[in-house]
Amino acid sequence: MTTAARAGAEEDVQRRIPDVPSLVAALDRNNYLADVGLATALFLAVRLPQPILLEGEAGVGKTEAAKALAELLDTPLYRLQCYEGIDAGEALYEWNHPRQLLGIRLAEAGGAAVTETDLFAPQYLLRRPLLQALEHPGPRPAVLLLDEIDRADAEFEAFTFELLAEAAVTIPELGTIRATHPPIVVLTSNRTRDLHDALTRRCLYHWIDYPGPDRIAEIVRRRVPASSGPLALQAAAAITRVRTLDLAKPPGISEAIDWVSALAVLGVQSIDPGTAEQTWGTIVKNRDDLELVGSRGAAWLVEGTDGQG
Repeated sequence: MTTAARAGAEEDVQRRIPDVPSLVAALDRNNYLADVGLATALFLAVRLPQPILLEGEAGVGKTEAAKALAELLDTPLYRLQCYEGIDAGEALYEWNHPRQLLGIRLAEAGGAAVTETDLFAPQYLLRRPLLQALEHPGPRPAVLLLDEIDRADAEFEAFTFELLAEAAVTIPELGTIRATHPPIVVLTSNRTRDLHDALTRRCLYHWIDYPGPDRIAEIVRRRVPASSGPLALQAAAAITRVRTLDLAKPPGISEAIDWVSALAVLGVQSIDPGTAEQTWGTIVKNRDDLELVGSRGAAWLVEGTDGQG
């Protein structure tokens, strides 16, 4: 990539996101509501550039922030869902063994010799999200989402250090692959465990708080256009009340969206105790939690949400 092309790509990103207020507005147009703190962190992640670690409870919009960023930059999002036991092969690349065997048989049928270099060539590589993000041709950098990095183990964290620090990875058979357009890296964590200092030092950091009822209602109205404003606000207030209980899995924004979507399909205009009891399986996803909420009663759940409690 020439210096002029690189400069042009940077100018394009700067034009799309010239400052923090512009980023807030652009995210808003993509139906993602971000406060100034989060928008500033994302702005710096794009413009420095530097990886960003987003932490917060499940369901506060960490993953959606990366998706919205990719949409407004009109660039691909490569998402790696982390889990216990994930390894480099699943994150970076694997060799296509069936295709390699086919190559050997075709060569033998034609009387040609097959060398190790022939077998471990780029055309036999199965590219996973990390390598796809590094090899993205541009013109703007891709967004690479390492989702729920806290679910992976320490060894996998260490594997990501080269990627985060140098926008490069080493494949033993091919050598080091360095990004022409270093990806915008977003890591998310639900804090199921503490991450290594060596990882967090490489990242910007932002904690996303669970929003208040008014913000939840606004998010729900955007995601469920068929819902009425009062219904969204009722649901947001009820979920905020549920979250005051000692739940194993407190409902997040996604549950609020699911609940209002279900209510809209059912033609519900206002939440009453009967409706809440029939549908609270959309917001409570654990048997013990369901018993706890049930012990309080549906009337408690919707008390005051219509302004009459």
